[in-house]
Amino acid sequence: MSEDSGAVEGGFSRRQLSDEVARYVRELIMSGHLQSGDFIRQERIAEELELSATPVREGLLSLKGEGFVQLKPRRGFVVAPLSASDVRDLFTAQALLAGELVGRAAARMGAADLRELNDVHEALRKAAAAGDGERVESLNHDFHRRINLAADAPRLAWMLSISAKFAPRRFFASIPGWSEASAQDHAAIIKAMTERDDDAARAAMTRHMENAGELLAANFESAQAIARAAE
Repeated sequence: MSEDSGAVEGGFSRRQLSDEVARYVRELIMSGHLQSGDFIRQERIAEELELSATPVREGLLSLKGEGFVQLKPRRGFVVAPLSASDVRDLFTAQALLAGELVGRAAARMGAADLRELNDVHEALRKAAAAGDGERVESLNHDFHRRINLAADAPRLAWMLSISAKFAPRRFFASIPGWSEASAQDHAAIIKAMTERDDDAARAAMTRHMENAGELLAANFESAQAIARAAE
């Protein structure tokens, strides 16, 4: 694919393309498909995403700034050390931010807002029962987006969005037990918000985020074990 000095490739800005590369490789790392110490083949990433070399390199440089990869002189990019404990720490940070947001939202969401939130939850529950992981992921995003907007704390929501990008959102639905756990946890969050109990809402959201982190960390450990066994 050709590239010129303009900021467009395939209709998207280079920033968008490099962000997509970073998201793609980040998910490969967090899901365990790329292991610590693995060298990243830039040409393969470019081929898989149908991109040229420049946004791939820019995306990997972005991941270097986040600590996900290291740049070895004359050798290229390599996956940085990452442990299941690191994965859990990411969700500990998210739990604190998400808990504060839902606590504020509990005092601000009206009856109509809560009914709509419950409708999203019911749709998610049905999608989880049907095994529709893609729809579960979409509804889960909508569920949390509504709460975060209602909190009216844009700086907190922004910090949560920065933290959340480290988790492979599109990968969640394939993690065993995640869809079911998400549906169950949301019920407790809605109950606390309906009762206007901000402390209970914070606690329920904190448990929810920590549960998600534990599921992802367990999956990460399993993927690492499989990779080691295959060596």
